[in-house]
Amino acid sequence: MRVWMACLMAGLVACGSALASDESDHDRARRAVEEGRMLPLRDIVARAQAAYPGQVVEAELEDEGQVPIYEIKIVTDAGRVLKLRYDARTGALLTTSGRNGHR
Repeated sequence: MRVWMACLMAGLVACGSALASDESDHDRARRAVEEGRMLPLRDIVARAQAAYPGQVVEAELEDEGQVPIYEIKIVTDAGRVLKLRYDARTGALLTTSGRNGHR
């Protein structure tokens, strides 16, 4: 879990300017969650793990065309690596991509 928190912090810092103006990216993202304009990461991770049980290995917040996107990478219990993209405002799963993992 520590890995995805570190990735989230990096993602929040890298989040684009669509969330606000004179604040840090981290502050803008936090404010968007507090104001209800964006769902908390923990809610998105819970959705992802309910649908695809496994270990979250990365979580990022991206800004794509004025839409905040959570990108979650999971290694499933079957060893498959999945990249899930969620609309951070609504929690809707936008895309799923992946490949079979071999250990």
